[in-house]
Amino acid sequence: MKEPARAGEHRGPRGRIVALIPARYHSSRLPGKPLARLAGKPMIQHVYERAAAMPCLDAVLVATDDARIADAVRAFGGEVVMTRADHATGTDRLGEAARDLEAEFIVNIQGDEPLIQEVAVRAALAPLLADAELPMSSIRVPLHDPGEVADANVVKVVTDLRDFALYFSRAPIPAARRDLHEVGEDEGQPRYWKHVGLYGYRREFLLKFVTLPRTPLERLERLEQLRALEHGYRIKVPACPLDLIGVDTPADLERVRALLEGAAS
Repeated sequence: MKEPARAGEHRGPRGRIVALIPARYHSSRLPGKPLARLAGKPMIQHVYERAAAMPCLDAVLVATDDARIADAVRAFGGEVVMTRADHATGTDRLGEAARDLEAEFIVNIQGDEPLIQEVAVRAALAPLLADAELPMSSIRVPLHDPGEVADANVVKVVTDLRDFALYFSRAPIPAARRDLHEVGEDEGQPRYWKHVGLYGYRREFLLKFVTLPRTPLERLERLEQLRALEHGYRIKVPACPLDLIGVDTPADLERVRALLEGAAS
């Protein structure tokens, strides 16, 4: 017998396009990151409220295994899906959360993107809406800073001529046979592209994805999107005109805090 939903918690159909925000409390670099205060609100509230205001989304839910995060979301009126605590990746957590939804598309909005904007969400969704055979999509932005090119925390992506991902890596790819600091453009195109961890899925594919065995490259790079590529599925990654500022480090947190507090003043 299915456990009844708690107040502020959702089970059931929510519309054609549903955003799920995976959020976990434990983080090696920033423990309790979703609850970090930014301009008077926890980070997860900024992400949720921005997503909830987007006309392109029919519903927004937070997927978490942590009661502290769930209580914070319910406190500001958000909806929560409680998940198991043993998921290896955020995508696996979304797969559990999506089982009881009747959406056609699921959008994965990271819980550490308090400056998320609709233009990025629409860019990630557009390939799925245009191609009925496409299982999964994401976005990329030009990468010009040599420091970010070399930074393993910044994921790089290489695509084919139709914007399908060839590979994702924490290493500088493609391996230009020139000095890494020459990060200009080749034939009018950026040489390096940053992958933004904003995903769109067909719900049926997401449910299948989380049943696939984890793969060697996924484990090596610690990038779950490689599981899809290694199992032979395509991911379309079009260019987006807007970069997103995620919070991965204490320095990122202070940068975003300054931006939000400056906008609020």
